[in-house]
Parts: sequence; structure tokens; C-alpha cells
Amino acid sequence: MYEKIAESLNSPLFAGISGEERVSLLNCLNPKIASYKKNDYIIIAGDKFDSVGILLEGEATVVKENAAGNRTMMTLLKPGDIFGEIVAFSKQSVWPATVQAQEACMAMFLAREKIVGECKKVCPWHNMLIQNMLRILSDKALMLNRKVEYMTIVGIREKICTFLLEQYKKAGKTTFMLPMNRKEMAEFLNVSRPSLSREMCRMRDDGIIDFHMATVKILDPDGLKKNAG
Repeated sequence: MYEKIAESLNSPLFAGISGEERVSLLNCLNPKIASYKKNDYIIIAGDKFDSVGILLEGEATVVKENAAGNRTMMTLLKPGDIFGEIVAFSKQSVWPATVQAQEACMAMFLAREKIVGECKKVCPWHNMLIQNMLRILSDKALMLNRKVEYMTIVGIREKICTFLLEQYKKAGKTTFMLPMNRKEMAEFLNVSRPSLSREMCRMRDDGIIDFHMATVKILDPDGLKKNAG
């Protein structure tokens, strides 16, 4: 039943679990699978939510709306991406944001109790699933903490330089690929996309960086450090 899904499933939740093992695990987890048309709501803010969702096909956005009715896109979900994992394991099981399909989508939902509950079949891969979930939650908490730190940096150039300096250190070389596209980077840094592009062009004119598409080359590491927040 789950062979096709297990074969194409590319999610960090199932890292280290092979295809045949995934089929056995999915049979144990008995997930709910649903299809959505473009613009359909997968989850609406305020809905009760006690499952972990995994996008299998298509793209969807996570959107938050404030008291004034202004909508902000939090993230773009792609196949393999997980959503709802923080709420699913919280005492507050009300989803704070809306997930909407940007094109025809398919999603899989794993019930909370199926993930953390006692496995009646004593699957040896269930522990791996739980370890992966803890790693995902830890990584997300660290990322959110880092995002808050970026919000305390005032200037756009300072934010960009700090971000690029981190990527430069991770890559260990002056030329590297950005881990996200320009739109996602703007959202992560909490700046508008046009402002981000303008400032990156100014940094290129100032001889600090050069870039093409997602590839960035650091021309002046000292200048990057000097401008970092």
C-alpha cells in the first residue's frame, strides 16, 4: 500500500531508514494521506492539530495573519518538508498559522500517538524515527533562535553580511551556494526582497561580494566581517 510513497519519500524524518524498512514503518504508523487542489487550505489557523504533516507532492505556503489582518508568509513547503511538528507535541494543539496549497498537493499526516506511543510491532526503526524527530525539533528551535537574533540587527547590510559570513564559515571557501533562494533569504532576514536585492547589488559595487543566481563569491572577507552585525 505504501510502496510508492516510501520509494519517493525524501524527508529528514525518515533519514537512515531504507525503502523496505519505510514500508514496514508506514504500515505501523498508518498515516492519513490527502490530496489538495491549488489554493485549497491544508490547515486553517485555529484548527486543532495533533499530527505531523509531510508534504509529498506540490508546494504549499505557511501563512500567519496578525490582528490587523496582514498576512505574512512564514515559509514555503516543498516535497519532503515537515509542518506542524512543534504544535503536535505541545499542550496547545491549535495550529497558529494557515497552510495553503500553491499547486496540486498531496500530504501525509502521522498521528502524534503513533510516533511517540509504544510500538506494538516493536519496529526496530521506530526508535530511529523518534531520534530523527528530536533532531528536527532541536534544529528548528536553533533556527528560530537564530532568526530572533537576526531581528535584533538593525541594518539590512549588517544582516546580509552576518548571514553570508556564517555561510562562508560553513563552506570553508570564498565561493559557495546559498542554502535558500532570494525570497526565502529575505523572509529569514525579515527584510523585503527588493531591499535585499538592492543591498546585495551595492555590496557587489563596493567590491565586497560577487554573485550569480544562488552562487556567492566573497571578494573582501575583512569588509564582510567589518559590516557584520
